[in-house]
Amino acid sequence: MPNRAGKDACDLLDADHRAVKKMFKEYEELTGSRARGAAQKKMDLARQICMEVTVHAQLEEEIFYPAVRAALKETDMLDEAAVEHQSAKDLIAQIQQMTDADDKFDATVKVLGEYIDHHVKEERNQIFPKARSARKLDLVAMRDELEQRKEELMSEMGALA
Repeated sequence: MPNRAGKDACDLLDADHRAVKKMFKEYEELTGSRARGAAQKKMDLARQICMEVTVHAQLEEEIFYPAVRAALKETDMLDEAAVEHQSAKDLIAQIQQMTDADDKFDATVKVLGEYIDHHVKEERNQIFPKARSARKLDLVAMRDELEQRKEELMSEMGALA
């Protein structure tokens, strides 16, 4: 058994959540900086945030949500999560078309962070506990599938960047 025993799909997704939250915090700290290179760091960080959130959303939409939907009777929370994903994608598209000189760049990144924060809380408090209590879900096997797909998507995105 791998040394990650006990880790499941929810743990993997939540690790992504924590990593992105840290990036948003870094971004926020850079917004007040007048240091040389801060603007470029912000742009790079914004691009990284967009890539991480895009890959994460795709993982959930392709693998996690369909499996959870099939295992649960009550799926309203998954419908809401899908709408939240679409809102995040819309903001990401806006960010990707902007430059840091755009008046609303920082505000758009901040709003994306707030959306993600709200979405993460709902997943942690509602979706993950229900997924873990569903008998028909093998979340440990799903973790491996998510990890493999994440590597594929990150290399595809890295090739595009």
